[in-house]
Parts: sequence; C-alpha cells; structure tokens
Amino acid sequence: MDEPLDFNLTCPAPIRRYPHILLAHGGGGRLMHDLLDSVITPAFKNEILNQGHDSAVLDVPTGRLAFTTDSYVVHPLFFPGGDIGSMAVYGTVNDLAMSGASAVALSVGLILEEGLPMETLWRVVQSIGAAARQCGVRIATGDTKVVERGKGDGVFVNTSGVGVVRSSNVISPAGVLSGDVIIVNGDLGRHGMAVMAVREGLEFESEIDSDSAPVAEAVMALIDAGIDVHCLRDLTRGGLASTVNEIAKASGTGITLEETAVPVRSDVSAACEILGFDPLYVACEGRFAAFVPERDAERAVEIISANSPAEAAVIGRVTGEPPGLVTLTSRIGTRRILDMMSGEQLPRIC
Repeated sequence: MDEPLDFNLTCPAPIRRYPHILLAHGGGGRLMHDLLDSVITPAFKNEILNQGHDSAVLDVPTGRLAFTTDSYVVHPLFFPGGDIGSMAVYGTVNDLAMSGASAVALSVGLILEEGLPMETLWRVVQSIGAAARQCGVRIATGDTKVVERGKGDGVFVNTSGVGVVRSSNVISPAGVLSGDVIIVNGDLGRHGMAVMAVREGLEFESEIDSDSAPVAEAVMALIDAGIDVHCLRDLTRGGLASTVNEIAKASGTGITLEETAVPVRSDVSAACEILGFDPLYVACEGRFAAFVPERDAERAVEIISANSPAEAAVIGRVTGEPPGLVTLTSRIGTRRILDMMSGEQLPRIC
C-alpha cells in the first residue's frame, strides 16, 4: 500500500478548517461539497469516477460477471495491520475472488457520524484509495451520508464490487467432492485477536497484526495454473469452523480437519486462551480455504504459498460421510464434532 499521508501537510485547506464532521441535513451543504471535492474524489480519482455522473458506465470483457456487496462496522477503526478502509476494499475484492472473479470496479458508501474528527475520515479515505490501487481496481461510484451524533459509531463503510469470472469451472460448495483436500493460505485468527487486543487494552511480548490482505493474486494464480478448484471461501465471521460447516451442509458431504495441521501462531493461541476463544472460530480478513482434488494438492500449496505472505497448508479433507457433519481430530488423536458457532463470538470485528 501507499505510505500514509500527513493530514496537516496534505489535506486541502478548505477541509482543515472543519475539525469535525458536522451534520448535513439531506446530504447537502458546503461541508459535504468540500468533502466530495477535496477529500473523497481526489483519493479515488479515475477516468470513470471523474465523469461525475449519477451512475458509472463500465466497459467490461465479455463473459460471466460476479457481483457482491458487504458492509464494515469494525471497532476500533484502526488496528495493528489494518483499518476499516483497506479492509473494506480487500474484503470485497476477496469475495469476488472466491467466485474465481477478478475485480473490475467497486462502489464505496460512507456513513459518517456527526462529530467524527476530520483527520479520521481523511485517514480512512486515503486508506481506501491506496488499497484500491494496490488491488488494481477502480472505485467507480459511491455515496456519503452524515447521521446524528451517537447513531453512527464513527464510520461505517459499504463496498460493492463487480468482477469478471476467469475460471471455466463454477466454483461453489456444490462442486465439492469426496476425496477433496482442504488448503488454507496461512495462519489463522490474527485479525480477530488483533482487534480484540486493542479493544481490551491487552499487551503481549510481540504485537499481533491483523492478517487483513487481498488474496486475489493467489486465487488467480491457481486458476491460471489449471488447478481444478472446486470451492473457495474466505474465513471471515465465524472463522474456519463456521466456513467448513456451511460448505459441508451446502454440499451434502462430511469434512474432517486435523488440529495439528491447522496453522495458528503461538501468540494468537495464547490471546485466544486468555479471552476464552477458540482460534478455529476467530475471524480472518486475509485467509481463505480452497477445496481441490488430492492430485492437485501439492501443486496448489506451492502456488498459494508463492503468491501469499504466509505459507499454505493442507488441513483436512472431504470424507463424503456423514453428510453435513464436520469432525476434528485432536492433537491427542481423539475425534469430536466441530459445530457451527453457537454464539456471537467477536462482534464488530469486520
């Protein structure tokens, strides 16, 4: 990503005179126009957005399109390894990648609370723009609204994305087959624990950084290499355990995971123990699970590792029976059922 800019040196003068976001009824007013003209549009500028029209007109390659949307309400807004702005871009680009699609354009909706420090908005917007450039995607359209103090919790971000599907396969849970192996693209649980450590004021010997990152490069490398990818799913809310349960139920297959094969850093494991969380259920923002035939497993691990900041690992396989059930083989060799998350672990982490 681009280096962060200094607010006092780089923020335009018309905006620096507003220390906080003021309530703009109906979305109008001088402040809103100054925000759009001086802060938001310059950070996102590209030939589509510069048209200044009510909707974006896109030239896209022929073929199948993927379309997704998500909203981000993380608290705190800034955390080790990321922030709500970059996470919103990565999250939507990653969602498209899970369908084998390369992102073409995004929309960005900002819900701002009255009283939000202008510097906070500046940092979020700059992060969104830098993340979009990193991912090679254009922000084609968007919207900004201000809500009354106490009703917005700072900043909420909605991003929608459209992408062109590059895989000839239909990548979905319906494609999962008995005998498939399950690969993750790196260690798990860092995002949730990074957010919780800041929120709870916890300090460890080494700071836990979020795993928030784009994963499209690794996915497209798999597709371009001809790997027979059956299913992809990002490990966001509910983490690995919830993801594989959803896929097992949707595909009508059984899944077995090996606890010793699941990569979890020791500091993340310790943080989970302190806070009473299971790392298998902790959300990630830069991790995904890939279901591929066993014959492709070794090559898939090599490709993912070569195109990711962390090492990929095979963590389990699809057994076929019993349908819809996920089991975990523990470190001591016992097996237990790995259920869906029964409660709401780690609220407000994405």
